[in-house]
Order: sequence, then C-alpha cells, then structure tokens
Amino acid sequence: MLSGIWDDYSSPSCAPQHIPSYQPDVYKNLTINPTSAATQAKEEKPILLLWFWPENYKWDFRDCKTIYNIDGCHLTDDRNLYNQADAVLIFHKAIKWDLSNLPPSPRPPFQKWIWLHVESPTNTPKIPGLENLFNLTLSYRRDADISVRYRLTVSKKPNEDFVIPKKDKLLCWFVSNVASHTGVGTRMQYYNELKKYIDVRIFGRMAGARLRDEDYYSTMATCKFYLAFENSIHKDYITEKLNGPLAVGTVPVVMGPPRQNYEDFAPGNSFIHVNDFPDAQALANRLLQLDKDDEAYKHYFDWRKHVTATPHLVIWNQEFIIYICHACEYIGRHKEYKAAHDIYKWWFS
Repeated sequence: MLSGIWDDYSSPSCAPQHIPSYQPDVYKNLTINPTSAATQAKEEKPILLLWFWPENYKWDFRDCKTIYNIDGCHLTDDRNLYNQADAVLIFHKAIKWDLSNLPPSPRPPFQKWIWLHVESPTNTPKIPGLENLFNLTLSYRRDADISVRYRLTVSKKPNEDFVIPKKDKLLCWFVSNVASHTGVGTRMQYYNELKKYIDVRIFGRMAGARLRDEDYYSTMATCKFYLAFENSIHKDYITEKLNGPLAVGTVPVVMGPPRQNYEDFAPGNSFIHVNDFPDAQALANRLLQLDKDDEAYKHYFDWRKHVTATPHLVIWNQEFIIYICHACEYIGRHKEYKAAHDIYKWWFS
C-alpha cells in the first residue's frame, strides 16, 4: 500500500486494536416517529454496500460507531443487497482491467457509486472505461466529494498538559518502500545526500528490522525530528507521515507539496519543510543547531497551546476504516442528486 503506514513502515503481523481518533459530529436522524423512533430510525438508515474490502483488510463494521461515533448508515458487504443499496463503495485498486468485477450496470437510478482512492496520481493506474461511472469521489483531496484527512482540532482553552517527550534520537525515518516506480526517487536522492551531514536513524524494511505496531508512536516520540517524506509530490498528498509526529510531540521534516499546501492543514511553525533550505547540507546544519538550542527547539511546539493532533490508527487492517466510516456519515447526511463526471479529468488535473 503506497499511501498508508505500511508504505513506509512495516508489514502486518499483530491482531487489530483500537487507537482513539478524532470524533466527528454524530449523525442525527431528523425524521422521528415518537411511537416507533428506534424502529423507524433503523429502517431509514441508508445502505452503504462495500463492494470490495480494500486490500482485503477486514474489520468489524461496528468500529465506525466505536472509534468515530458514526452510525448514520447501514454498512454491509452483502452483495445480495445491491439493488437496495443507496450507495456502493468501490476501491479503485481492486477493479480489474476489463471491469468484469464491477457491480451490475446500469445501476439503479437512486443509487450512487463512490470511487475510493487514496494513492497519489503517480501511483494511479488509469483503468479504461471508468471515466463516467462514479457519482462521488472519496479521497484525501480537499476537492473530493468526501474529503477525509487527519485533521487538527482547535480549542479556545489553552492546553496546559502538553510536555515534549524525552528524546534520545536526533532524526528518524520509518521507511520500507524504495520501489522507484512509485515515485520515491526524489526522496531517496535527498536522503542519500542528507545522511552525509547528519545521522538518520532508519526503521522499517529499509533497515532490515521490523518495528512492531505497538512501538510506532512510542519510538517516534523519542526522536527530535522525523522525516515525513511522501513517496511522490502532488497537491494535498500529505498523509499520516505528517500526523504521526505532530500527534506524539516530534517535529516533522516534510517533503511533498509546497509549504503553502502544508499550511492548509497544519500551523506553519509545527514543521520544517525541505524547501526552506537551499540544499540538504543546509537543512542538516539547521537540525544540528536546533539539537543544541533547547529554547529554539521548543518554539516548534508553541502551536500545541491551542491546537491538538490526534493519533491515527496504525494496525495493518485499520488503514481504510476512517475513509469507509466517513463515507457512511456522508450518505447519511446527503440525499441530493449527484451526476457522474469524468474522474480522471478531475484526478489528473
């Protein structure tokens, strides 16, 4: 998986466990019959049919309620309910090249098809025949119909509880994907230059040693800086590689879209962008300087006074839960007509 933690982290081995995530607004059914509220609410929930389990990562549908407090639809993988489903969620990477594993077409007129895709354009196979099949898009992109991201939360009340974790490592990187066809050449070239001037502690397949799922956050917290390098550079393609260090109290050093795009999602003083420096040596010199200047380093956490980053799920089969649950929330709230448009024209623009 290119976009999730398993891209640059490790392979699955542990049983699923829940890690708290942010809580979106609870969907409230607005049509209540006082005489049979519970029965009617249950009947009126729209049906969201999961056509493919993304990457065959299976989990309990009740997790939407347990983790995100989302309970606005009837989520199912039972294809016998296709003709009753209000929406069908289709994972792009699971579609066969000849489209033979897609749902029956034409779809019922009341039904929406949702295109789920979380890879960058560099890693998007352009399967012919999909251009005008989907009513809705579900992705990390801000301009997707259903935009799902790891969002920071803001509070007027100052947070007095945050303490920078103790550090015993200067610069870390959790990385496994080094396949050149996935677009990682830019970051690998930069890393190979950077390591000439500063020590980088590597975890993941590239280091030959797997980091356990349960050690993901605790290990990251012991690093002063973390290389949050995306596998390819595209608009809005800012993944959990940024959220992880922000959540645990580590300063991310980012490579991806321009700084301005990062600042759409995180305070400008919460991260260091490689583009802020003329070359890798200048970046290394800055990190080494900050390592000796505790006061200057602490300023990278000033944003924590009113802003909070919440840990995302890290167990191998949990990567797509946030997307599917928020699709459930969306169809529970949105009943309006939505026409199908050319997804490739949008995605590759």
